[in-house]
Amino acid sequence: MELFKEMISYPFIIRAFIVGILISLCAALLGVSLVLKKFSMIGDGLSHVSFGALSIAVAFGIAPLKLSIPVVVIAAFFLLKLTESSRISSDAAIAVMSASALAAGVLVTSFTTGMNMDVYSYMFGSILAMSREDVRLSVLLSVAVLILFLFCYHKIFAVTFDESFARASGVDVSFYNSLLAILTAVTIVIGMRMMGAMLISSLVIFPALTAMQMFESFRGVVICSGFLSVICFCIGLSASYFFSAPAGASIVIANLLGFLLFRLLRMVYRQNV
Repeated sequence: MELFKEMISYPFIIRAFIVGILISLCAALLGVSLVLKKFSMIGDGLSHVSFGALSIAVAFGIAPLKLSIPVVVIAAFFLLKLTESSRISSDAAIAVMSASALAAGVLVTSFTTGMNMDVYSYMFGSILAMSREDVRLSVLLSVAVLILFLFCYHKIFAVTFDESFARASGVDVSFYNSLLAILTAVTIVIGMRMMGAMLISSLVIFPALTAMQMFESFRGVVICSGFLSVICFCIGLSASYFFSAPAGASIVIANLLGFLLFRLLRMVYRQNV
């Protein structure tokens, strides 16, 4: 209890909890649709694009988030159109874009600032690196993502399961696919400061896969995914403080343990039924 009181006495920890819970919730809700649409690796691809943009911003003294958000949104649009209108599969398109963006970021970094602490924090995450301005912007964007997701929930549900039926029902499938890509892009960018480019995609994938072990309905998976993501984030961040471990890695391990636990519970349940 004393350690917990000590932890929450630090303002940067409180900021990390506020932002992290909102980002985890956004990533988990969007992740359900992305996993079901077999587009789950978009988080990994966009995080690499974001790292490339952030590296360029740091090298030229530009505000990182103000440059990376529009760049990643454009990349998400381009990725979506590339997979819709050509013979390139989604996983191949993501691999090409992520590798190219990561290479560009590394080259720009090596020729300018070098691998300094600021660039390192974007690659692997750092809760200490979050300024008050980062927190305000992250909270604002996270709330906007949650509101848009809840407002468009039924349309996203229709597009996720059957695009042909949704199109026949009058749903603008292209618009809602684009909206899903934009919301994912924004979530990835604001989550990178804490989780890093190498780990942010885990917040998109793990909660959805874990919830699918126990629930079959879309609503059940979405609700469970959101709760699990927030709980695993809180456990991971607390563990990182107690054991002086990297926050991003601790949060990923907490999500992994949650997945293994639900997988075990599912196996036990099936044996007893």
